[in-house]
Amino acid sequence: MAWWIWVLAGFALLAIEMASTTMHVGFFGLGALIEGLIVGLGFGGVLWVQILTFTLVSLVALFFIRPIVMKKLRLNETKYVDSFVGESAVAIDAIGPGVTGKAEMRGSTWTAVNLGSSPLVAGQRARVERVDGLTIHIRAEQ
Repeated sequence: MAWWIWVLAGFALLAIEMASTTMHVGFFGLGALIEGLIVGLGFGGVLWVQILTFTLVSLVALFFIRPIVMKKLRLNETKYVDSFVGESAVAIDAIGPGVTGKAEMRGSTWTAVNLGSSPLVAGQRARVERVDGLTIHIRAEQ
């Protein structure tokens, strides 16, 4: 296969990696670019040797370089954007035990469920114990 086909395939695979951002396809793009270089220098050999070299270079890069890249870029860490558990909320209206009402937290109005055994009065502070979607589960602060 011609060297430019390998280079074209390499850039196409790198473009796919930019769209997917999984750090899998890019190493096959790297393998194709290296194979294009090898073929361009005249050391490519027959097609099955080129495919074998491409596969080996890609797999070695995938299994040995990818973990280093993932660690350096911190792509394998779970990122918690925000956690409301433990935050303070203020009841907007009276909320009985086990009843749904409204509470204010961080300048926004939330649907809130009172998990406590005593009712919350309007203006009373409560602690967020759990978040389910757009509903916060709160209990009166002691």
